[in-house]
Amino acid sequence: MNRPAETTIPSLRVRAANDRPLRPDGDYVLYWMIASRRTRFNFALEHAVARSVALGKPLLVLEALRHGYRWASDRHHSFVLDGMLDNLDRCARADVRYYPFVERPEHPGAGLLETLAERACVVVTDHFPCFFLPRMVRAAATKIDARLELVDGNGLLPLAAAERVFTTAASFRRHLQKTLPAHLDAFPSAEPLRRLTRAKLGTAVVPRAALQRWPMTSHSALTSGRAALLASLPIDHDVKPAPLQGGAAEAERRCEAFLDHKLARYADERNAPSEDVASGLSPYLHFGHISAHDVALRIITREGWSPLELAPKATGSRHGWWGMSEASESFLDELVTWRELGYVFCDQRPDDYDRYDSLPDWAKRTLAAHEADPRPHLYTRAQLDRAATHDPLWNAAQNQLREEGKIHNYLRMLWGKKILEWSASPRAAADTLIELNNRYALDGRNPNSYSGIFWTLGRFDRAWGPERPIFGKIRYMSSDNTARKLKVKPYLARYGAQRSLVG
Repeated sequence: MNRPAETTIPSLRVRAANDRPLRPDGDYVLYWMIASRRTRFNFALEHAVARSVALGKPLLVLEALRHGYRWASDRHHSFVLDGMLDNLDRCARADVRYYPFVERPEHPGAGLLETLAERACVVVTDHFPCFFLPRMVRAAATKIDARLELVDGNGLLPLAAAERVFTTAASFRRHLQKTLPAHLDAFPSAEPLRRLTRAKLGTAVVPRAALQRWPMTSHSALTSGRAALLASLPIDHDVKPAPLQGGAAEAERRCEAFLDHKLARYADERNAPSEDVASGLSPYLHFGHISAHDVALRIITREGWSPLELAPKATGSRHGWWGMSEASESFLDELVTWRELGYVFCDQRPDDYDRYDSLPDWAKRTLAAHEADPRPHLYTRAQLDRAATHDPLWNAAQNQLREEGKIHNYLRMLWGKKILEWSASPRAAADTLIELNNRYALDGRNPNSYSGIFWTLGRFDRAWGPERPIFGKIRYMSSDNTARKLKVKPYLARYGAQRSLVG
């Protein structure tokens, strides 16, 4: 599945963000790491390395963390800082200059990229179709004089290979089964920095003026000085770091633990809160600490699988197409079909993927028809935030979200459905879902999480009967039915309303 290091990455994954030419007389190639925050299985890093080797210039890796983004908090910052520590170590071992920069009030980040780009042959960055990153890249493309190239490393299928918005997982799955085989022989290199080590291009020299104005974040600030660093930043300190370590090393460890101990039970038990056989990889995928290619390749290797085992015909079925075990196929349907469905949606609809009006017409019609229905329970956003509802199971899910930055996969769907039921209007529900998820969830602000949020309101779903108050034809879920279907007592004991998580 891995290609020789000398080849280039697929052209579908690379595009220029501006019309500047390459500058062979520059001092270095600059990789602006903004989404794929890792050194392994990283198409953008691999492309930057290839540019370095072709131009005979060293590589400079810039990973910056700003503080002015919405929902910035100790939780999200700390997770990224964990990843920076890993990248610092891995780049040092490869003798590659790594420039970690955490924006502080006394050292605002504005101008750093432009300054580094002045001496760059070319700037390479990640294409991520969500949150503020596309706007940031568009703005940078107009400000820097160097050529800026975007590289898509989001999923197994290049985003450019999806020619339209897909309205259901089934329709996207059929498209995947037709188009993905042609891309399965183009995985990123496992260790792209090794090519630089062999090339012996030296180490990039960072302009002194940049280091003086934007000092690198030190190893001690990322470790023993972490608490002081976070406390000094103008971010949300009420959202504490989750009890989950970030970074590539932890992501890889968790992936192996999941494959060793949970994957075999995934198909049968993934919806059971008492078992918790979920992979737990979504925060690491969101922050780019592990790639979908890496996860898929680990499964492929364990299965002893080859593309020759693919089904000869694209049927759109969730089972049998890969020619793998039931557990692996079930997990790959989540990792590839459902995850990449959301990425394609955000890429195809950049202006409204996070807005209520992006819902399918049938969903908006049925919700509008029932908007005036009486709500037996109405809660303010503050009440929901505090898990102060009459529903013990919902409160437990919200408690888990606040404390751990995640909700069990199945209960996350119920969590969203009840917010729809308890909000004054469907639009208000959408706003609350986005606010609570993005504030607390480590995998929030991501195409896949927007898929989950808007699925509760009808995106990627179909009309269901019988038509109900408030929900109309939107798929209905209830805590009582969930408790009858699944063992929830251990979950309630761990996260239930008796625990004082929020003061």
